[in-house]
Amino acid sequence: MEVTLATAALVFGIVAFGGFVTGVNGFGFSVVGTALLAATIGPQLAVVVMILPILAGNVSLVRELDRSSLQSCVRRFWPYVAAAVVGTVVGMVLLSAIPTGPLTLALGVFVLVYVVFSQPWLSIPGEKRLRDSCFTEKTGMKAALGLVSGLIFGASNVGVQVVAYLQSLNLDRSTFVGVVALIFLGISAVRVALAAWLGLFGGTNVLALSAVAALPGLVGVRAGTWVRPKIPQSSQIAATMGLLTLIGLRLASRGIGF
Repeated sequence: MEVTLATAALVFGIVAFGGFVTGVNGFGFSVVGTALLAATIGPQLAVVVMILPILAGNVSLVRELDRSSLQSCVRRFWPYVAAAVVGTVVGMVLLSAIPTGPLTLALGVFVLVYVVFSQPWLSIPGEKRLRDSCFTEKTGMKAALGLVSGLIFGASNVGVQVVAYLQSLNLDRSTFVGVVALIFLGISAVRVALAAWLGLFGGTNVLALSAVAALPGLVGVRAGTWVRPKIPQSSQIAATMGLLTLIGLRLASRGIGF
């Protein structure tokens, strides 16, 4: 890929916006950034470019956990993270083999399914039963969910399934933000080395673009973190769900050729 000044500016703007959404909500960097980039530079390249910004953004957010909370979260969620790493490896290996159309469609569908199950206004038939039976803290279930979550994240950068699982555990806001960042940090660290080994960066241009894009991403995260206390949580949720719905519809329509 030949990176022009216009392309770099577009990427930096999108990454900064994704960072801002994450700073406000504690999640959204990967899905917002990847989804918007996928609509402009293609899904495979979007997944790769977002690798280093996602890593940097989550390093910033994980600092919201103090030392004791961090140790507690590691003990509590290590089966999920370990299995997610395995799933991520498989997903990234498959990335280069997935055609653009199906991958774009899958990105859109994943985003829309998350919106349906995360929006707080309408009850979904069978949702509570599904959450009670699947989203538990049993070690085996953590590992199974982590494997599936990592597989999807590795191939698409979509981590909404991770967020959905953690939301079901009713964590307080600060812990939720820190744990989301902790999980994505662990997965993303592995992805950097794996992407280089698999040749997904494809050359120094994409690697440099991903590395430099981490800076506006961090600025966005900081800005979002600063305004978070000033925005009512109901407004945060409404804005995020609306944005994700538009992104999901756009990607799904592109994936099926409309």
